[in-house]
Amino acid sequence: MTDSIMSRQQKNFLEERPYHRPVLLEESIEGLNINPDGIYIDLTFGGGGHSKAILDKLSDKGQLYAFDQDPDAKQNLIDDGRFVFIHDNFSNLTEHLRLYRAFQVDGILADLGVSSYQIDEKERGFSTRFESLLDMRMSKRGRLCAREVINTYSEQELRTIFREYGELKNSSQIARRIVEARENEIRTTSELKDILSPILPTRFENKFFAMVFQALRIEVNNEMGVLANMLGQVSDILKPEARLVVISYHSLEDRLVKNLMKTGNIKGKVEKDFYGNNLSPLRMITRKPITASDKELEANPRSRSAKLRIAEKTIGEHGYE
Repeated sequence: MTDSIMSRQQKNFLEERPYHRPVLLEESIEGLNINPDGIYIDLTFGGGGHSKAILDKLSDKGQLYAFDQDPDAKQNLIDDGRFVFIHDNFSNLTEHLRLYRAFQVDGILADLGVSSYQIDEKERGFSTRFESLLDMRMSKRGRLCAREVINTYSEQELRTIFREYGELKNSSQIARRIVEARENEIRTTSELKDILSPILPTRFENKFFAMVFQALRIEVNNEMGVLANMLGQVSDILKPEARLVVISYHSLEDRLVKNLMKTGNIKGKVEKDFYGNNLSPLRMITRKPITASDKELEANPRSRSAKLRIAEKTIGEHGYE
């Protein structure tokens, strides 16, 4: 990453606060095409790496609003008059911006998925590497946890979760094994892994458990519903020629993001007017997603699944150019 994007101040900030190493930092900041006097939103504040890079590009007139539902993110707050932290889920984007009378903005950035901090905090139960309670809540205020899903959902509900959110071909086997094993409460990550170990695909143990945990995490946090809700708001919030930059980590997220950027809706349905003009309020900048460079992959292996897409708000009267 070049010094033009990552200043010495930024480097010190990230070294002092190793909460989360921002993925595709240079590419995402360039994708925002920042107006120094503009208003920007970081929907996934986390460790503050992307937010700090945005602030470095803003003038004294610029403004940045950052969202994060995880109270642990508050340890990374930035002491800057141009920065406003909003402790809430990004699905409530429009509601909060209205409170600040920020009705339209110059750019929105979202780095989806779980932060390195959340993965490495074994008490959170996100990682397959640690022995911990089955939790997986991104917000500690959330009522539903992975333990409840595992112990109370029906076999059919579990099968659906593992098929749709984990894209696991043996979702029926997984659900059956869990239901048969829960005569006593299944409480920990290790207990769950032991229950599923007899049906592990050969040579794919790590990937298998990663997909199982992903499915549970998505269900616990209603990630697809929350993402769909947020994506449904961004077109109205963006000013003409403003940019939307999204980093996704699995195909389910990426599909919704791609559909929105191509067609203006998450279903991917192309809508045209009487004259055949595309009615999408967005124009996709990246025909193919941007992925991490070899250098970044070496420094941060967790960036390997990241896909960055960029779209721009169109300026036509009816949503087309």
